[in-house]
Amino acid sequence: MTLSLEKIKELLVKPGHIAEVDFDTAAKEAAKLKQPVEEVLTRKNLIQDEQLGLLLAEEIGVPFLNLRNEKISEEMLRVIPELVAKSKGIIALSATPEGLRIGMINPRDLEIIHFLEKRTGQKVIPYMVMRSALAEALSGYQAGLTEQFQEVLRRLQNTELPREERDEAAVEMVDTLLEYGNRNKASDIHIEPYEKKIGVRFRIDGVMHDVLDIPKEVADLILTRIKILGKMRTDEHRAAQDGKLRFKAKEETIDVRISVVPVTQGENVVMRLLSSQNRQYYLPDLGFAEEDFKKVKRAIKKPHGMILVTGPTGSGKTTTLYAILKILNKRDIHIATIEDPVEYDVEGISQIQVNTRTNLTFAKGLRALVRQDPDIIMVGEIRDEETADIAVNSAMTGHLVLSTLHANDAATTLPRLLDMGIEPFLVASTVNVIIAQRLVRKIHENCRVSYEFSKGEQETLEDEPEIKRFLKEKGYGEQRKITAFRGNGCKVCGGTGYLGRIGIFEILEMTEPIKQLILKRASSDEIMAQARQEGTTTMLENGMEKVINGVTTLEEILRVTKS
Repeated sequence: MTLSLEKIKELLVKPGHIAEVDFDTAAKEAAKLKQPVEEVLTRKNLIQDEQLGLLLAEEIGVPFLNLRNEKISEEMLRVIPELVAKSKGIIALSATPEGLRIGMINPRDLEIIHFLEKRTGQKVIPYMVMRSALAEALSGYQAGLTEQFQEVLRRLQNTELPREERDEAAVEMVDTLLEYGNRNKASDIHIEPYEKKIGVRFRIDGVMHDVLDIPKEVADLILTRIKILGKMRTDEHRAAQDGKLRFKAKEETIDVRISVVPVTQGENVVMRLLSSQNRQYYLPDLGFAEEDFKKVKRAIKKPHGMILVTGPTGSGKTTTLYAILKILNKRDIHIATIEDPVEYDVEGISQIQVNTRTNLTFAKGLRALVRQDPDIIMVGEIRDEETADIAVNSAMTGHLVLSTLHANDAATTLPRLLDMGIEPFLVASTVNVIIAQRLVRKIHENCRVSYEFSKGEQETLEDEPEIKRFLKEKGYGEQRKITAFRGNGCKVCGGTGYLGRIGIFEILEMTEPIKQLILKRASSDEIMAQARQEGTTTMLENGMEKVINGVTTLEEILRVTKS
């Protein structure tokens, strides 16, 4: 909505364009359906689309354009990506010597205007357009996934077609899945066999979404195509296989890592999409609190030692490491990595892929890297005693070593290294900082609303001593209630109320008192108690800070910290 409900009512009712009772009825219906009131007014024929558009545009102070009278070329459609156009309610109209003409539902959206000017390098001239006309104009884009899928499926199921044509349909099906997975910022595409069908799901912002059901009889054609692309054996159905492929999106080349595993109903396929654009890694944007960010920056500036990132699979550890490498990557230093797999290709960094077939393990690769005269070494994961030993010794001999470790929190990481056979004095003298993290979904800003905690949520707070203590320290209680936030759900976020993810962190800096505790082989509880005295905040506390600030929800924080 470009104007407030009250302002729209004033524009339409006062001059007599619409009766007040009709407007109020439409407003109630719009609120109930979570739709703009303009959409309800025109759908009920209470006012014509063009008339409403002209009135709104005049009030805002921009020209109105009836898209139904505008012919838009395919070239102009390609100026703005489909999902951006649909989610932001915009469309490129034409390029003129004065600038780029853009149709917008909300011509006051300065953020999208600045984005377009930066993207195109041209001045944006905004025009007011109506939502229904825009939807018709955007149909000029490629058909949606469902429609395209149905058309391809008909060819796949037609056994009378020559095998070559059915193979072409299988190629198109796989290309379509990859394209739409990338457009929707999916990190993984799952193709799962059941008794009578094949299910396709996308993982978006860490959560699985059902996308398609494919008849079982055409599964072999699709699976064979994926195996061919991934350079895997097409006649092997009883052993796990790994592969990789690249596909060209409109603006970049996407690396895809493929895993095929035999299950009771067939073969399960997971394709991980590694997009450099969808998975940007800038350290200040990851979600660190101000004090935590200072601790990380202090550790980065040290010429040697270890920076360890810990958390379960899928918690964004590798992204954090690459965000740090992005800062460190300069021409006057040599950075080398050993990873399984190499998830980001970074110019200026020597990257080695672990390969079990050639017996290139983390330990052997790390040994080789040390002889390559690196200044900074990144080890994808410390999995065993040998890797841990080489990493610690590398940190002792003047290298800055970055790595990940599986542990529940920051304090647990230190005893974990001791369990791997590393001497306490080595742990105390090499570790600079430990970053424990999880990823939570962010509330979608466009449909975010405030609300009061339910009785169940209040009881949850009472049952969590750590949260209770944190809120008390922040001054919340009987006199100061918490204002919580959630997403109502809209078309842009797929009705989930969430869009994108952000990290919650726990940063443990190696101070002298903590070093003394390590030398005494203290427990993780003792280490954390000392860190708390020094001002360390836990992941749960960092998460609650983001709940209070309207970044995420209590439900999300508990989902990732308590599961």
